[in-house]
Parts: sequence; C-alpha cells; structure tokens
Amino acid sequence: MFNAEKVKNECVQWIRDFFEENGKGCNAVVGISGGKDSSIVAALCVEALGRDRVIGVLMPNGEQADIDMAKLLVSHLGIKHYIVNIKDAVDGMIRAIPFELQTQSMTNLPPRIRMATLYAVSQSNNGRVANTCNLSEDWVGYSTRYGDAAGDFSPCSHLTVQEMKQIGRLLGLPDVLVDKVPIDGLCGKTDEDNLGFTYAELDRYIRSGEIEDLDKKAKIDRMHRMNLFKLQLMPAFDPQIPTKA
Repeated sequence: MFNAEKVKNECVQWIRDFFEENGKGCNAVVGISGGKDSSIVAALCVEALGRDRVIGVLMPNGEQADIDMAKLLVSHLGIKHYIVNIKDAVDGMIRAIPFELQTQSMTNLPPRIRMATLYAVSQSNNGRVANTCNLSEDWVGYSTRYGDAAGDFSPCSHLTVQEMKQIGRLLGLPDVLVDKVPIDGLCGKTDEDNLGFTYAELDRYIRSGEIEDLDKKAKIDRMHRMNLFKLQLMPAFDPQIPTKA
C-alpha cells in the first residue's frame, strides 16, 4: 500500500521546509558511503535544494573497497564533494587511549569520527548534517549512537529498506547503488548475514506484524527492546525548581 511517488514528493517538500525554518540558504552535508541510504538521502537533498547546495563527504578508513560506488554517486548527482581519509584519526585515538579497546568500541569508533568529520565540514560550509538512517536499521539498533545515528535532519528514518529502494528508483539513481548489498566493512559479511534475517522479512514484520519464523520474531523483538534507548532523547534530571509567575 506504499505510494512511493507521494512519499518521495512529501519528503522533498519536508527537506525544503526544514531548511527554510532551520537554515535558510544553508547547504545539506551528506556522508557518502556508496550504499543505498546515503545515495538516496543525497538525491532527495539535490531534488529539494539543487545540486549547488548539497555537499558529499567520502570518508574511507584507509582503503575502502567500494569507494568507487561513492564516487559514482557524487558524479551522477554532480555535487561538490570532499574525500577525508579518517585512518590517521582512528589510529591516533586508539594509540592515545591507555588501554586496549574492546571489540564494540573498535567497531563504533570510526562511525563516531566520521560524524565529527561531517560536523567539521558542515560548520565550515554553512551546512546542516543529514542523518542517513532508515527505519529498518533503527528498529533493530543497527547504527552507532552519536555516529551514523546523529545528524541535524533525518529524511528517511521512518522508511523501511524496501520503501527506500522504491524511492531510489523514482529518483533515477543507478540500479547498482539502489540494489547494492549492504556489507559491514569489517568482516566482509553482509548486514543480513550479521542480523540473521533479511531486510524483506524485517520490513514485512515492521509494517504488518507478520513473520513465519518464530525464532526470527523473537530475535527482532529482543533487538528492538534492547535498542529503543538509541531512539529516545537523553534522559535529563529536572529538579522542578519553582519560578516566579
């Protein structure tokens, strides 16, 4: 029942409205990985603001096997872009911390350095940072808090992977970008291998509540519960101090 054209047009207008209210004349700054999410968000921003107001930032950590996909995207859209290799920053941080980082810390460090890079580029280029997460990944916590989960505006965080693919085709993106199989970039496994279920299964469950494999249902429910905190505002103590009327 998903009307991709209607949602795409509404999202484009939403981006325009955001910039009108929160940065009139500012640029959209998008981290470009070469995957479908950053490609679709960048294309939406181009349609909303024009290519002259969209800046792509490619951030390999040393060698990036699929960086050609990121270069294809910025070339296809005709947008200004920077390539910032974060390897020295990552290695420097690891050396500076006086103990051996655990695996999860090592995994999440590069995304957080990438987000710091995006904000450095944004603040020096009159920008607003785009969040490129989608609903499917957010649902099971497949993002890094204060890393790729951060940003100033989020065009696609209420769209599933399947819905984003439909929008990507409407935007005229090359099929190789829309259909690119997500790989974690660490162990060479696909996202779906790591998750233990497909995005098609997850998306169907999110939208309809239907799933045949009860073990996968239990896993998705568990991951969703465990990662809800990532989608909530930071808890803040309120001392309820009275003020004069």
